[in-house]
Amino acid sequence: MTTVNTSTPRTAADPMALVDVDHVRFFVGNAKQAAFFYAYNFGFTIAQRADLTTGSRDRSRYLLTQGNIRLLLETPLSKDDPAAEELRNYGDGVKDIAFTVDDAEAAWKQAIKNGGESAYEPRTMSDEHGSVTTAGIKTYGRVVHSFVSRTGSYDHKSLRNGGLLEPGFEPVPHLAINDLNEKNPCGLMYVDHCVGNVEENRMNHWVEWYENVMEFKMFKHFDDHDISTEHSSLMSKVMASGNNLIKMPINEPAEGLRKSQIQEYLEWHDMTPGVQHLALRTNDALHSVNALRERGVDFLQIPDVYYETVWKRIEQTLLDHGQTPVKEDYDRIKDLGILVDADDEGYLLQLFTMPLQDRPTLFFEIICRRGSQSFGKGNFKALFESLELEQERRGNL
Repeated sequence: MTTVNTSTPRTAADPMALVDVDHVRFFVGNAKQAAFFYAYNFGFTIAQRADLTTGSRDRSRYLLTQGNIRLLLETPLSKDDPAAEELRNYGDGVKDIAFTVDDAEAAWKQAIKNGGESAYEPRTMSDEHGSVTTAGIKTYGRVVHSFVSRTGSYDHKSLRNGGLLEPGFEPVPHLAINDLNEKNPCGLMYVDHCVGNVEENRMNHWVEWYENVMEFKMFKHFDDHDISTEHSSLMSKVMASGNNLIKMPINEPAEGLRKSQIQEYLEWHDMTPGVQHLALRTNDALHSVNALRERGVDFLQIPDVYYETVWKRIEQTLLDHGQTPVKEDYDRIKDLGILVDADDEGYLLQLFTMPLQDRPTLFFEIICRRGSQSFGKGNFKALFESLELEQERRGNL
């Protein structure tokens, strides 16, 4: 692993200065049912909707919120909608990682000037309360990056405080699941990073794309020696926005004795690059993972032997760098099956769900950072071995 980026200051006048992950948009087969799945299993509030009942005739959209995480679930209502074809080809998954900016049109124009390809031109939705302007560019595979700028009651501050996503959305009427989640929070706070899988020998192409079009810098680099077992491996480069706020790791398969998890993803994703997982941040991993397990979330099973060696490594690393020791209870971490890693900045706790749908593609990562800004390099071998066991159960090795 190599760390290669320091934060680059951006000014308010910079059209490519990213303020936030505005929302992550999914294409799903049934937004109403998917909303309940994510609400019940992960504690999201089903906050807003734009569907037939609100006058939306083309697509049904549900906005789910938790902390500063906003998931927009979107279903086409016509077989002729291009989203219907995407669902047929790929199944449920991430279509758009949208970024809040000061001026969406200016950001889009700059991205096009930088060599990006337009996904859709700037468009503004407005009413008496304010406006939302969006514009999109194409990135790897099916994925789009939208730029979003907001005014009035739709501005960024209002959105973070529970305001409407855009004109045409309405608050969802009272739901018992929202009451349950308010009384039993899962503690997920915001999107930590978003990982994309691309074809073999295409990672560097997309690294250059993020550098040139999005004006990102490389944050970390993992090669096939860092991320491997005796059977499979991958390579990954982590791209970060100038302020290090937005992180986009990019994975490609590497040659191995068996099929890597990246190759499995591609084969079940119509050989098209896409988002492999979203990492959701919590400040209390023990609480969040326990709450999610109680709700029935399936996580990768970590072998007990992992905990026979991990603590010596973690304690020595933290001691060598003068960092604070792990404050969480060791036995509780093991009971919950959480992975632990440490570096010169501190430690982190992480755990990965099983795929969230029948195709072995999209999953979530739950991550808690205690200083460390890495991605769990020390856990790669244990994680890969667990992934390979699941691939074997699915018959995909």
